[in-house]
Amino acid sequence: MERESLGSRLGFILLSAGCAIGIGNVWRFPYMVGKNGGGLFVLAYVFFLVALGVPILTMEYAMGRSSRVSILSAFKKLEKKGTKWHIHGYFAIAGNYILLMFYSVVSGWMLKYFVMTATGQFEGLDSNGVDKMYQNMMASPKALIGYMVVTMIITVVVASMGLQAGVEKVTKVMMIALIVIMMGLGIYATTLPNAAQGISFYLKPNIKTVEKVGIGNVLYGALNQSFFTLSLGIGSMEIFGSYINKERSLVGEALLVAGLDTFVAIVAGLITIPACFSFGVAPDKGPSLIFLTLSNVFISLKGGRIIGSFFFLFMYFAALSTMIGVFENAVSFSIDLLKFKRKKAALISGIVITIGSIPCALGFNVWSAFQPLRPGNTIMDLEDFIVSNLLLPIGALIICLFCTTKYGWGFDKYIEEVNSGKGIKFTKGLKLYFKYVIPAVLLFLIVYGILSY
Repeated sequence: MERESLGSRLGFILLSAGCAIGIGNVWRFPYMVGKNGGGLFVLAYVFFLVALGVPILTMEYAMGRSSRVSILSAFKKLEKKGTKWHIHGYFAIAGNYILLMFYSVVSGWMLKYFVMTATGQFEGLDSNGVDKMYQNMMASPKALIGYMVVTMIITVVVASMGLQAGVEKVTKVMMIALIVIMMGLGIYATTLPNAAQGISFYLKPNIKTVEKVGIGNVLYGALNQSFFTLSLGIGSMEIFGSYINKERSLVGEALLVAGLDTFVAIVAGLITIPACFSFGVAPDKGPSLIFLTLSNVFISLKGGRIIGSFFFLFMYFAALSTMIGVFENAVSFSIDLLKFKRKKAALISGIVITIGSIPCALGFNVWSAFQPLRPGNTIMDLEDFIVSNLLLPIGALIICLFCTTKYGWGFDKYIEEVNSGKGIKFTKGLKLYFKYVIPAVLLFLIVYGILSY
């Protein structure tokens, strides 16, 4: 079966960025900033993204472009005979499925909020009323499962349409629309009362908060976020490398994707954090921040129902672009390993993920008594822990060692693939940094992430 390919470089950039841009930027980044001392967290996040995220992103791209298959098959194709690197491929497949099982539920939240905003259900409510709407949504299994199922149906249909005609075409439109509406909202949020205080909190390091949280926790949070946002370590980005040619070097492409991802994350914070100060909402309120704060913004805005509807629609697009990007991995696994046709692969993967998403939805209501890891946790927290604290950093470490040591694919083969084509190149002088420093940092991330729980 001939390998499908993307139709354009823009399609590759936007599809990769679409996979990265979503919950990690819109939902997680602003509250992580609020929780971890503002500007210092932002600076640490950008540093880790460039110093660690981009190199590992190029490794996933290089494995994909060289092998022309998904992560498990890529390990099998590139590893030396008799070695067992491909075992991680099975964990990577599991990681993509688990990630989709809670992304689908949170994507459903975005869709539900679009419907509620478009139908005027927030009009006339104060902050307490908005909070109650959020609580009612989380308490309803019917709402959470229903909107998750709609999200999965859309994802399956887009994936079934084909790589270029469905996945690439739909993601391009969603991403461009998302960026335009976010820039407009970012500008508006800076004009709100007390917005200057919010911007100051966001961009200036808050030493008191850093001392309270602990500098180690702040740096760990930034490091963890840089991996969570790019979904590095489970082959989510590797798949897109398998769909492109050798016309451009992979360093420049990785920098563009990371830059676009960071731009959206920072703009999401510029929308949310100033609004917190304007409406008296704590900026470290948690994942619900995006729903509580922004709903208050739209109530205050002339024509807010229309703009709010568009905002939550495009926030849904951000989450949906991640769903489609990561789901492409699930489809590709079935095509590469089981030799399914695309439509069959999409349908079966969609059914498995839909059923697997139900426990996450029920964890907020019917099964809320089950609190894994620590009191107050939900099933989604457990799934997030497995992906963010275990599979992503451990997977990134394995991919890094595979691409830089003689026991794996090897640094020379990796660097040759990365530097093929026009554009920015990595120097071979980075070998010691890639081989020893990055794995050491990843090992810290793994150990600290487990001990923190």
